[in-house]
Amino acid sequence: MHPTTNQHFTTTGVALTIEVEPWQPERLDEYLALYRSSGIKRPLADSARMARLFAGANLTLSARIDGTLVGLARCLSDGAFVCYIADLLVAGDLQHSGIGRLLLQAVAEHSGPEVQQLLLSAPTAMGYYPKVGFQSISNAFAVQRQQ
Repeated sequence: MHPTTNQHFTTTGVALTIEVEPWQPERLDEYLALYRSSGIKRPLADSARMARLFAGANLTLSARIDGTLVGLARCLSDGAFVCYIADLLVAGDLQHSGIGRLLLQAVAEHSGPEVQQLLLSAPTAMGYYPKVGFQSISNAFAVQRQQ
C-alpha cells in the first residue's frame, strides 16, 4: 500500500481533513455515533462485535471537520491486488456534500492503481456508486451471515 498523509479539502465551504486512522478502542463511541447518524445498518447495540469489526479492518480512512468525525471508509486490503470497502459512511447532515466521494478517492490513492476496489452496496445506495466510478459486476457470490 502507498502511504497517505493527511489530505485537506474544502467541500461545501468547510475545511475537511482525510487521513489514515489506525484503530483506537477509546474512539469506539465516536465511531458508533457516526454509524447512527449515517443510517448505515450495523449491530450498533453490540459494542464488542463493533470493536472486532474495527480491529479487523487494516485500512480505515477518517474524514474530520475541526477534529469532529464526519465520515469513514473501513476497508480490508492485501495491498497488492484487492481492497474490500466494508463501510463507507457520512454523517446524516453532511450526506450529498462530496465527503463520500473524497473518501473513495482517498482509498483509491492509498491502494494504488494495481489494487481493485470492491464493495457491497446497501439497496438505497445502488444509484450512488456508478456516479463515483464503480461498475456493477455479476460474478460475485455470497453466503449471508446468520446474525
